[in-house]
Amino acid sequence: MNISLRRGERIFINGAVIRVDRKVCLELMNDVTFLLENHVMQQQDASTPLKRLYFAIQATLIAPNDCEAALDLCRDLLGSLRTASRHPGISSGLSLTTGYVNEGRMFEALKSVRALFPLEQALPGESLASREHA
Repeated sequence: MNISLRRGERIFINGAVIRVDRKVCLELMNDVTFLLENHVMQQQDASTPLKRLYFAIQATLIAPNDCEAALDLCRDLLGSLRTASRHPGISSGLSLTTGYVNEGRMFEALKSVRALFPLEQALPGESLASREHA
């Protein structure tokens, strides 16, 4: 797999943070867990239930050797969100995400949750956030 990075960009590979000082193309020759900087959510941006779930899943990729607490949080959030959600698209996406998490396919889980952000944002009035705490 080839990944192109611009000067100053970071990539997280198997828990290591790598920043490049010039434009570079990396060729990953074996199976690694990686996350590109533009997919990394900062903690202060995890302001909705689905974004908190994304942040928990992300933590398992950024620190794979120390991810048990993040994995437990991820499973707890998935359980409460699946119970709270009445939106069929979100419910379906959370089921898919649960499967990915249970299989250890965390990158796919991230993609699945990220795809739900527009649905969560479009929820009228009583949002997923208010249902989660009900």
